[in-house]
Amino acid sequence: MVTVSWRLWVSVFWASCLCTLPLHGQIDPVKRELLQVGYNGAFEGHSPLSAYAFYYRNEPDFLRTNLTLRLAVAPTYLDSELGIRGALGDLTDIGIGVAGGGYADSYNEIRGGKFLPAESFDGFGGSVSLSLYHLFNPGYQIPLNGVLRGTAHYATYADSSQTTSNFRLPDSMGIFEVRTGLRWGGREPTLFPSLAMELSIWYEGQFRSEADKYGLDLDRRINPRSHVFWGEAYLAYKFPKLGQSFNISLTAGTSIDADRLSAFRLGGFLPLVAEYPLSLPGYYYQELSAERFALVAANYTVPLDRHERWNVTATAATAAVDYLPGQEQSGNWNSGVGAGVFYTSRTWRVMVDYGYGIDAIRSGGRGAHSIGLLLQLDLEPAREAFFKAEPPGRWRGFERVLGVFGD
Repeated sequence: MVTVSWRLWVSVFWASCLCTLPLHGQIDPVKRELLQVGYNGAFEGHSPLSAYAFYYRNEPDFLRTNLTLRLAVAPTYLDSELGIRGALGDLTDIGIGVAGGGYADSYNEIRGGKFLPAESFDGFGGSVSLSLYHLFNPGYQIPLNGVLRGTAHYATYADSSQTTSNFRLPDSMGIFEVRTGLRWGGREPTLFPSLAMELSIWYEGQFRSEADKYGLDLDRRINPRSHVFWGEAYLAYKFPKLGQSFNISLTAGTSIDADRLSAFRLGGFLPLVAEYPLSLPGYYYQELSAERFALVAANYTVPLDRHERWNVTATAATAAVDYLPGQEQSGNWNSGVGAGVFYTSRTWRVMVDYGYGIDAIRSGGRGAHSIGLLLQLDLEPAREAFFKAEPPGRWRGFERVLGVFGD
């Protein structure tokens, strides 16, 4: 039986998921107050604990009519941005961001389908950012937005409770990141939106204050500059008469001088862990490290009752992967499938799912199983359901509590 210390649970839990809170390609004009929770658990092997839990708030007209506050708060991490509409003309907004906290820059080494805690480490950091959002086609139903963001980031690293004593950590460093892209359309930062369309293309460069070597016998390198390029086509639609819905996405990316800390990482099924989650059901979260990849994923949902609260859903994903040097494994194709039960109401969205990683490497050969839980609580209608105008008698109060769980 493996004994896991409290510190390791905390570091793996928040480092692997919560520190990658979603960023967005334009200022969100809709008021939102959400609680998001996600969990993936593997049946085979010793995997990093993969989960997220954060409070998300988007507040238009914050203090003034042209200000929007976006806030995502996790137990050890905060990501925030103050958006100023029309700051550089009617079509150009700016965003001033502050983010940081514990385990924000942690790294889990997964090689050949095996999680290696002795070669993993904790990371802590903070950043400030300035973003420009420009609308190119005012008056059109589908907006075309351009984004330019500069981020100054500082990261420092520490041993986890299981990092081996002869593993040298990377030195603390400053990192300047620049990100730019075009997004036509978009999607809400919610669990399984019923209607969305996006075509986007992006570039992100990381420029570090110094190159560094780390690891066992200094066998790994952090490059002074890394460049990644990616794009996505995404469509979500719900058939009005049938009540059935689907989403499908194609995401592809390539890189120049990528290293372990900047490469694309694929695996797991946690839809809100990042703005562009590279999901493969059944795999560990971020199991595969890639220099280049192409990923196709699809999901289909069928209601079980006339109110469309209870649903069954099926998911499939497949990716062609060119692995990062040092992270190679046999076979460039990786595929996964999954199924789940999905409950939705005005207040709640909850899904319990099963995933099977068809090509995932485990000690028994190919194939891996996982279970997952996804939950979204919309706090605005939940508050309305709880604080109704009627006086709360004994049974009326009980009805109010139940009202939070459905319409």
